[in-house]
Amino acid sequence: MGPQTFTTRLFNRAALFALFFVAAAASFNGYYQKWHFAEADMPGDHSRASFESMVDGAAWRPYVYRQLLPTLANRIDQLVPQTIKRQLFERQTNGQDDPWLFAISTSPTAQTEVYFFRYLVLYIATFAFALAATCAMYLACLAVGTPPPIAAFASIVLILLIPCFQSNGGFFYDYPELAFMALAVWVALRFHWSWLIPLAALAAWNKESFLLFIPTLYPILKRRHPRPALAATGLLCLVCAAVYLYLRTRFAHNPGAPAELWLPEQLRYFLHPSQFLFQSEETYGVRMAKAYTLIPMLLIAFTVHSGWRHLPTTIQQHAKIAAAINIPLYLVLSYPGELRDLSLLYITLLLAIAANGKLMLNQPSANSTP
Repeated sequence: MGPQTFTTRLFNRAALFALFFVAAAASFNGYYQKWHFAEADMPGDHSRASFESMVDGAAWRPYVYRQLLPTLANRIDQLVPQTIKRQLFERQTNGQDDPWLFAISTSPTAQTEVYFFRYLVLYIATFAFALAATCAMYLACLAVGTPPPIAAFASIVLILLIPCFQSNGGFFYDYPELAFMALAVWVALRFHWSWLIPLAALAAWNKESFLLFIPTLYPILKRRHPRPALAATGLLCLVCAAVYLYLRTRFAHNPGAPAELWLPEQLRYFLHPSQFLFQSEETYGVRMAKAYTLIPMLLIAFTVHSGWRHLPTTIQQHAKIAAAINIPLYLVLSYPGELRDLSLLYITLLLAIAANGKLMLNQPSANSTP
């Protein structure tokens, strides 16, 4: 009985990981197809935050502050022997379409030897964080009592929605951001709050907005650690602020500003209803309505509304704080239609999807007898 149970458990976990791997790969492909890494002459071309400028530390502020993966790529590039990098580069450029490198071969930047290896590292790392985000969301769902099948379902749905949320822009740091937020909620629900300190530092290194996510953890920390919850939240904010101030000082002479103001554009956007009603874009190779248009937004609102009363009280409080922070800042600091900038609400949407899935699972079928 023991070996059979272990074998069954191992098989179930392997199957679940394979399912998450495929979902993360699909999501990453949807993102990469739309935006690449903002390099020139490719979809998503963004001269202020191109791949080259990000790894060289020359991007405009505030994009240049998102340095976790560029630093990782640079560090690995320094450690790997030049002979290995040269062999890989020659395999890509020998005209034989190497199956392991073909995915990046269309990028002119990846065809340049000085950037090729770092591009490859960033490609792999971004997908790895997409997979990590899927697994972390699953753990967060389990931590609030969601049954494993529903937790898997909700995690897959949200990771597949990420490319849809990346309207008008999408960046490699979006996946680490989601992974760190889901991990933070899981850690806050399951472990001592001190484990959040290194996680917060890494998350702020990836994107400075994680500082704004920390206050949303307070209700969760308060339930598990009533006495030190406020002090813990304050300390975590200080950790994120210290990382942000270091990056802000380091790149103080880069062009741009610490934040971009988009309130006038937001007001003009809402004054033209046609933009809110009829805009579309290609995602996953299919033209569909943008996520920030009427029908998708109504579906999201319905999902959250129908699942709200089934969320734990601490998660409801988490969601209220996230909305109070994120929505006003979105209207002031985000380009119209960039739904990914409402990322502080990702965990709320994840758990609302899980709550709806749980409700559907518990509903009696049409053929069942009373």
